[in-house]
Amino acid sequence: MKRGVLVIALGALLSAGCQTVPEAQQDQIQAAREILEAGDMIVALPADAQTRAKAHTDLAAAYYELGNLAVALEETRIALRANPNYARAHNVRGLVHMDLRENAEAEQSFKRGLQLAPQDADLNHNYGWFLCQTNRADESVEWFLKAIKNPLYRTPARSYAAAGHCTERSDPKEAAEFYERALRLEPNNPSVLLSFAGLQYRQGQLHEARALVSRYYKLVKDPTAESLWLAHRIEHKLGDRMAANQYATELRRRYANSPQYQALQRGQYE
Repeated sequence: MKRGVLVIALGALLSAGCQTVPEAQQDQIQAAREILEAGDMIVALPADAQTRAKAHTDLAAAYYELGNLAVALEETRIALRANPNYARAHNVRGLVHMDLRENAEAEQSFKRGLQLAPQDADLNHNYGWFLCQTNRADESVEWFLKAIKNPLYRTPARSYAAAGHCTERSDPKEAAEFYERALRLEPNNPSVLLSFAGLQYRQGQLHEARALVSRYYKLVKDPTAESLWLAHRIEHKLGDRMAANQYATELRRRYANSPQYQALQRGQYE
């Protein structure tokens, strides 16, 4: 694919994205624009292989984040043609294959990246998530913990939360410990609060679940259908009919077509 075609494709994608991507993701779109401009200048020069591999990997990551998997995959191919030993390119390629449900190719990419950079925290985390998503959750925790052990890792709470998610079925007690560790690092992380609340609800720890949901609602302006449904079920089991009805009303008002509201109408609470 010619360089100019890629430039036009990404430009069109970003223009469309500005109309549909939520405001919270505008910074990501702007970053992708900057990657594109810098990348085009870099790859137009007779730069060394490492520089070209990085430029194309940056573009691949931007395409991946914006959902253009085909072009992201092509960019990783170009990056690895420039430098076959660039671990980050293998990492992004693994993510793209994972989203495409090409599991054999994804695993091959992640393993090659880990051979090249065994201490890379993002690679370890992503491989752990891949294992969790492919029914190998029992193998995933090892890789999340490897990511966390890297002292330069900037988002260890992400790996603790992922470990919690992946161990909920096999070991709820351990999952709770992972969620607690994540919240010690990021006490105001809404997604972790909601995940932990869901686990506590399923374990019958209703007051603990209620407290976590309360913290969640202090942080978010627009609750999700999942959060409203969970909050309703907690209050329903605790016997607070007024609170349960309030959450049910909000669920109907905001998400009348959601699976959660359909479950409420059927009385299917579990």
